Amino acid sequence: MLLFFVVISPAADAAPRAPLIWAFGDSLTAGYGLPPAAGFTARLQVALRKAGVAATVRNGGVSGDTAAQARARLRWGLRGLGATPDLVIVELGANDMLRGLPVPQAKANLDAILTELHNRRIPVLLAGMRAAPNLGADYVRAFDGMYPALAKKHQVARYPFFLDGVAGNRRLLQSDGLHPNPRGVDIIVARLLPSLRQALQGR
Repeated sequence: MLLFFVVISPAADAAPRAPLIWAFGDSLTAGYGLPPAAGFTARLQVALRKAGVAATVRNGGVSGDTAAQARARLRWGLRGLGATPDLVIVELGANDMLRGLPVPQAKANLDAILTELHNRRIPVLLAGMRAAPNLGADYVRAFDGMYPALAKKHQVARYPFFLDGVAGNRRLLQSDGLHPNPRGVDIIVARLLPSLRQALQGR
């Protein structure tokens, strides 16, 4: 009987590891213009824990990054985490769009990022963006369409628009009209949270 308890007690006492989420993106995930506690990753971690999910959210955002620049630092960033993430939020493409870079170029780089994560068996939540209408109908159609196409190809979860409920609302944006203020961040987190929890459950 003593041997029985000695053998099973470590497994019985072992608590499951808290999920590790990596927000891999640009200034929107980096928390541009905000105090650290008000940025996306910090507020997402707070929201998850309030919802009963004891997750750790790590910030992998770099302001100004295009999809190509993010692709170049992906492996380095994964090594720097010290553990394999349970989920990666891929939030990229806005800077490609703002610079008017060719959509096939952005798509190819996002495709390579998703392929690398797939090869490592890391689940993904792909956060989409939308093109500014002044770039022309053809560009908008191609840019907006690349996210559902990539999500389908790689069979990953997709959140249609990262700035849903915030874009175009100056009360929720910083003075540059592009980046969310703290109120805007909280709306982004609240709207994205159900998709994120579903993606975590499906991993």
